[in-house]
This record gives sequence, C-alpha cells and structure tokens, in this order.
Amino acid sequence: MRVRPLKALKMTLWSTALLVAAGCSGKAAPPAAPPPREVQVLTLTPSEVRDTGEYLGSLLSRQNITVLPQVAGYVRRIHVKPGQKVEAGAPILEVDSRTETAALDSAQAQQSSAHVSRELARTTLARTEALYKEGLASAQELEQGRAQVEAAEAASRSAAAQVAQRQVQLQFHAVRAPFAGTVGDVLVRMGDFVGATTPLTTIAQADVLEVSVALPSERARALKPDTMLEVLDSRGKVLLTSPLFFVAPQADPRTQLVEVKAAFQNTAGLRPSELVRARIVYAVRDALQIPALAVVRLSGQPFAMVVQDKEGKTVVERRPIVLGTLGDLSYVIEGGLKQGDRVAVSSLQALRDGMAVKVKSPDAGPGAGSGAATAGSR
Repeated sequence: MRVRPLKALKMTLWSTALLVAAGCSGKAAPPAAPPPREVQVLTLTPSEVRDTGEYLGSLLSRQNITVLPQVAGYVRRIHVKPGQKVEAGAPILEVDSRTETAALDSAQAQQSSAHVSRELARTTLARTEALYKEGLASAQELEQGRAQVEAAEAASRSAAAQVAQRQVQLQFHAVRAPFAGTVGDVLVRMGDFVGATTPLTTIAQADVLEVSVALPSERARALKPDTMLEVLDSRGKVLLTSPLFFVAPQADPRTQLVEVKAAFQNTAGLRPSELVRARIVYAVRDALQIPALAVVRLSGQPFAMVVQDKEGKTVVERRPIVLGTLGDLSYVIEGGLKQGDRVAVSSLQALRDGMAVKVKSPDAGPGAGSGAATAGSR
C-alpha cells in the first residue's frame, strides 16, 4: 500500500512536535553558587596608645640679659656680630676711654707724689727721734714728726685708692660678656654716644633651654609628676624629650590657661624665643585598635565586619562597636570587640552580614603594621 506524500509530511511534522514537547517537559539545572569573596583580615592585639595634646611652645633661655654700658661715651670699637657665640669675659664693645685714661695717669702721679711725701716724713721722723734721744730735739718736734708721718701715710693710701678706682672705671669702658652665650642684634654703631641706659645687645645662653606651654586648665588637672613633653619639628618628628619640672599653681585669670615648663639640653640647635610644636603625653596605656578604614557606619553607628568560623564556613558578622579617640590611622576600641577577634579590612562595601568569605591573607592589610598610636587632643 502506497502512502501519499501529503500524509507522510503530516506524520513527520507530528513526530517532530512530539519530540520537542517531550524535551521541554524536563527541569532546568540549577545555577552554580558564587565562590566566597576573598577578604583581608586583621587580628586584634593590644598595642600602646598615648593620650597626647599638641600645643605651641616658646623656647626660653635660663640666662638671657640685655647688655648695658656702665660708663658714658662714644663707641670706638665693636668686637662681635649678631648670632656670634662668645665665651665668658669675651670683649663685646669698647667705649672711648681717653678721658678716663688721662684721669688714671693723673691719679698715678698723685700716688707717686704721696709716696715720696710719706717717705720724706718717715725719714724726718727717724732723724727727730735720734735728736730727741740726745736731747737736741724737743718733745713737741717729735710729736709733730709723728703727725706728719701719719698724714703722709693717709695721703698715700688715698692716692692708691684713687688709682684703683680709676683702673676699675677704665675697665668699664671695655664691655665684656658676663657668661658664655649667643649674641643677639647689635643695637649701636661705631661713633654712637651711649649712656648707662643705652641697650647695646643681648646675650642668651642656649646650651640649656626651657620650653613654656600654656594648657587648658581642664587638661592641666591630668598632669602627673612624670608627664613628658616632646618638642617636634615641622614634620612631627620628635627632636627632644623631657619631663615637666614646673606647673603654674594658678591659671591665668584672663585666658584660663596654665603654664607648664620643661628643660632640656639643646642638642638640636634651637634658639631662645623660637616658637616650636610641643606635645604633652598625658597618659600611656595598652588598648585594642582598629584601622579607620575598617569601620563601617550605618545611620551614624560604627560597625566592624568580624570574620569568624560558623557551621563549617567562614562568614562575616556585622557587629556594632564603641570607638574611642582617633589616632593617626586607627581608632581606639572601647567596646564591642575583644582580643583575638578578626576584622575584615578589605572589600567592606561588598560584604553583608552572614556572607561566606575566604580569608585572603591573615593579618595583612591596612593597619596591620605594629607601632604605638597617638590619640591627639587639646
């Protein structure tokens, strides 16, 4: 029996449709789960935290004077330049001494005359005493001879005192450094007339300097006998460190600030009256810290993404925390975390509470380095 072509074509189409329907009736394979996200973690361990405050300090010299002349006259010579270091007794300046030199010469001549008169009176007295013993001189002549010797000796002593006075006065014309130090600006020039109240220059001793800092009164109450003061350079590097030796007993009534001082050997080449950065270390303690970049904030509440093992998987937990002061790069942790907790320090924006993760590199990431943190305050 022959099948007609049209009927055969219909049978083929029906067979194809049945096969397609049978294939569509099966279930699709589920999609593969995404791999856990890799994160870097930091294991929390206690480290040193310093409670500090940074202020503007002023350097003071323990010996700082304004040099004044002790005599009046014209400046004849200047021996120093501003900024020059001098030793004790080094000449600073000379005031015209010609008048005083002439007065000294006159006093020395009077001293010589008085010395001659004294020797003549002594010789005359000795001759009178010899004549008196032989009965050739009277008692009155003897008394007169003795009185003349006493007067001549007194005149000689007076002349010697005048010479000494003139010598001292002449020395005042050479102005000298009272102690070793650094010369300030020279305020006079050659030929200037100076008097006893004319400032010539200043000399400051810079081997030992004091730094004076004014603190808020509420911060001054936290000071202890061993509180340290650090002098910093412009980049924040510590130049000098010394304990406080002075705390003012009362606050300034106008500013309500309390002055404190520390002294140190000037090994950094600082100068008196210079303004410096000064840091007061109020307290030092051990505490947990978390990098600032590892803190997530939601509606103002800080959270940490804590990595922990749970039911055979490594997951993150969004845990609320209490933050303390902010140091250079890290916050002090006051609550919510404990020693040994691991916190995520990378991919924070992609993490969700309960998400499975894979630890990429334990204890490697922002803030994982060691070192003391400083909590700054004022």
